[in-house]
Amino acid sequence: MFNTKNKTDMQQPSTNGTGATLISAGTTLKGDISSNSDLRIDGTVIGNIKSSSKIIIGSTGVVEGDISVNQADIAGTVTGSIRSKELLQLRGQCVVKGNLYAGKLQVEPSATFNGQVHMGANVVEMNNTNEQAAAAK
Repeated sequence: MFNTKNKTDMQQPSTNGTGATLISAGTTLKGDISSNSDLRIDGTVIGNIKSSSKIIIGSTGVVEGDISVNQADIAGTVTGSIRSKELLQLRGQCVVKGNLYAGKLQVEPSATFNGQVHMGANVVEMNNTNEQAAAAK
């Protein structure tokens, strides 16, 4: 009548960092985030974000802190520095208050940005080296 399975028969999903993480609208997260997989933020994050992959901040997303990623696609609000090794996109009605460090930068005409821009692969690498040296002290 009941089908019983041993615990060894049940398979656990693999956790190799290939999935995406979603922080949905209406959610507030306080604290730093470190991730190896893609990250989408439609809620609020108060803290720094570090990822070796891509981050997408949706139109309802808010980040109060520094962002350091491989790629970034911003449509929401960011207060803090953004460091993107590859492409950084400022889309739609986004509002960014902070300095940008990017290998490549794409800004749509409706985006709002206040801060300094530093572009080129050597600028991004130089800043990552400076961060590592400061963290070692």
